[in-house]
Amino acid sequence: MRAAVDAHHHLWDLQANHYPWLTPGEGPPPFPNFPLLCRNYLVEDFRADGARQAIVKSVHVQAEHDESDPVRETAWLQRVADAPGSGGFPHAIVAFADLAEPGVEAILEGHRRHRNTRGIRQMLNFDPRPAEGPSRHALDKRRDLLADAGFLARFALLRKYDLSFDMQLFPWQAQAAAKLVAAHPDTQFIVNHTLMPFDRSEAGLAVWRQGLAILAAFEHVAIKISGLGMSATGWDTETSRRLARETIEVFGPGRCLFGSNFPVDRLMIDYDTPWQVFREVVAACSEDEQRALLQGNAERIYRI
Repeated sequence: MRAAVDAHHHLWDLQANHYPWLTPGEGPPPFPNFPLLCRNYLVEDFRADGARQAIVKSVHVQAEHDESDPVRETAWLQRVADAPGSGGFPHAIVAFADLAEPGVEAILEGHRRHRNTRGIRQMLNFDPRPAEGPSRHALDKRRDLLADAGFLARFALLRKYDLSFDMQLFPWQAQAAAKLVAAHPDTQFIVNHTLMPFDRSEAGLAVWRQGLAILAAFEHVAIKISGLGMSATGWDTETSRRLARETIEVFGPGRCLFGSNFPVDRLMIDYDTPWQVFREVVAACSEDEQRALLQGNAERIYRI
């Protein structure tokens, strides 16, 4: 089996750290059976899940740790990666920082003191529409950071600290995001979760395709094919296969990465299910393209 990098996963230790959102209760869409998430997911759990998929490296993306002390999560992850028996996982850390806050530079400095830090994710998801319809879910109750003067002014700090930006947003935000991307040509952007095609109606997918094309026009934007189980209709293998293929067609095999989004996607599927789809999709590509999609792109973009 060809080696792969999991470019998007999470770990959490509920005893060592504080994750305000991981509180048992009825989960809103797209998180059925939410209490199943509210338990530890440690590096040994992740490695056990990935054991059949030849996962050789991984990228940890911030897990909505207590935002008052985001460097605590990074410090913990670095200890995990450095510990004997961890295999070096996670090899890259994408941390949280609130770029809208005036004191954020001290947070970036704190993250940068840990050698596996590679980037920042601050979720941009914003939906001004009434709370109803097939696109509604747990991830849309946020500020419109793409219109926030403080966020836009301090975004350049990422380049100063040699950090990439994991960009999680809805398809209808692509045009506004394009202005941010165009203003920062020296920063690597990585779109999260396949640009979140949560609305699988024809109208919803048309907006998603338009968003893909807008962002793919910028060479310094890559995309992670992940999170395909998070939709109003849940996981569907054929739909996931089609969305993955379309994404690769738009961005090209040199700018696509694959991620499990575990343990979040464990609410919908087991670890092997999305990787089977990823491997089926890349089977039509050349040998060099397969290696790039499964491993090389993630290693290059996250410098691991």
